[in-house]
Amino acid sequence: MDTRFQPEGLSFGSKDSYNPNVSNGDPSHYSPQPQQPLRYSQPQQAGQYGVPTGPRLASPQQQQAQYSLPSGRYSPQPVNDYNRMPIPQQQEQQPRQFSPQQETRQYIPPQGTGQYPPQQEARQFSPPPAQNQYPGAPSHETSRSTTWVQTPSGPYPSGDGYFPGPVDANGYPVDNKGRPQEPQNPFRDPPMQTLPPIDTSAIDLEKHKHDDHHSGWDKHTKLPGRKDPNQPYLTYGQRIKHFTWANYTLTMATGGISTLIAIQPHSFPGLITIGAIFFILNLVMFTATTLTLILRFTKYAGSFKASITHEREGLFLGPFLLSIATIITGTQKYIIEAYDDEHPNRTWAITMMAVAFWSYTFIAFCLASFQYSFLFCFHTYKLTSFMPSWLLPIFPVMLSGTIAATIAKTQPVQSRMPIIVAGLGCQGLGFTIAILMYAHYIGRLMQVGYPDREHRGAMFIGVGPPSFTILALIGMANALPDDFDLQGDGLIDAAMLRTLALVVALFLWVLAMWFFMITLVAIIHQWAIYFHLGWWAMVFPNTGFVIATINIGNSLQDDTILFVGNGLSIAIVTMWFYVLFNHVRAIYVADIFYPGLDEDIADH
Repeated sequence: MDTRFQPEGLSFGSKDSYNPNVSNGDPSHYSPQPQQPLRYSQPQQAGQYGVPTGPRLASPQQQQAQYSLPSGRYSPQPVNDYNRMPIPQQQEQQPRQFSPQQETRQYIPPQGTGQYPPQQEARQFSPPPAQNQYPGAPSHETSRSTTWVQTPSGPYPSGDGYFPGPVDANGYPVDNKGRPQEPQNPFRDPPMQTLPPIDTSAIDLEKHKHDDHHSGWDKHTKLPGRKDPNQPYLTYGQRIKHFTWANYTLTMATGGISTLIAIQPHSFPGLITIGAIFFILNLVMFTATTLTLILRFTKYAGSFKASITHEREGLFLGPFLLSIATIITGTQKYIIEAYDDEHPNRTWAITMMAVAFWSYTFIAFCLASFQYSFLFCFHTYKLTSFMPSWLLPIFPVMLSGTIAATIAKTQPVQSRMPIIVAGLGCQGLGFTIAILMYAHYIGRLMQVGYPDREHRGAMFIGVGPPSFTILALIGMANALPDDFDLQGDGLIDAAMLRTLALVVALFLWVLAMWFFMITLVAIIHQWAIYFHLGWWAMVFPNTGFVIATINIGNSLQDDTILFVGNGLSIAIVTMWFYVLFNHVRAIYVADIFYPGLDEDIADH
């Protein structure tokens, strides 16, 4: 039985099993055995009208005489190593009827043999193999031109093992999501692996596995951060084809920095101006990224559909909406709150913020629902390759709670409460899905360890869900009216809910800190060399963690925690400059934004 169809952990012996590790070129595998000197089949002999006279036993000398072949080198040999088994006395075999489907093309002897004219093709009929007269032993009839081999039957009559459908190498069913499956030939030897195993722990698999064979360029020899003279040159018009949705991670992180600067507890003159510069820079980057993507989709037909349905690039639709979320929160911090209470533009600006919130929440919920449904139907992801980027489709709807916590305090009471209720529900949805994903995340780390060194920065995405939940709960609790009475029993519920939000925030802050530490240890253990757009995850989720820390400090009125928040803010801003420098350099030296080096290739 083919071991590729054998369930893992079961063994049926190797006596009558197909062994893919045996090479057809092994001479010892074909050596004749003395136990069966006459077990060879004679080639079919044509009669008067080209009809075969039937199979019969023949000796090797008779077969050699017919084709005038030298002895020894071309003598037929048995193909299966079953000749160590004792064979009972041979019995006479009766020829069976043949069908037209068994017609085969036979070898034409060279000129001078007297059988067929040269440059012609003889059509003969090959009978099926005679029924094996020895139930306990497999058949060994073979010929050099046309071979009929009766292979031994496997342990299961159907030959499929336990499962009727396609199975993998371990015998388990394969879910191909309705895609056509190429039939496997269990009688064809797979290529032998002669190369020694390579230690890939320190190799950037994404940049080294996907070679497009550009003039023999080898990615293994490319030095990171430098131009490679052997790398084929492509114009930016050609490279724009690989400008992916993942570039919105830049605007997502920049918007997070602008929001972080706006809530600093120990401010100084000019701090809001610095934050406004980041906010305007985020708008410029978002516009440039959007125009570049539109140019890519218009220049290369079909690239839009391919991008949103791609198993990896499609996940980065989330950063597009996350960038919009940071623009909404930045608008609240730097425009709405800059207006005086009596300013004539304040009323309609506040109304537009409410409209933006509801529009964003609707689109984000649709993305979370339909994109995950599409992934479930058309893509297969292995849990051993789990990455926190699988959380990106649920992140936008979770940020609805963050937007609600930011804008609710300035909204009128009649529109404030629906925003808080919707924000709380969306925040709960995002955090619940994240908790379910955390189980697979921890299982992957326990089973196969850390991801590649280049992608370990993306592990900071795990810090985001508890961090944004903290700032959403505290922000929405603080936005409640002071006389809020939910039950109408005369008891003020606002203070109690704020205390409850603080308790839950402390509970979740330690979880976020734990994810932060395991990611930090992973990065320090093996620092990345080649730049990836996933490096921006070292900025955006951590901005949520720092904002959550500052909110807890404000709720506890602890100045020490607030100073810790200031120090973490400086570290995050420094990281933003570091990643931005590597981003620009990677574009210049073609480490990204190049065929085979971006998120438009499968990397799991």
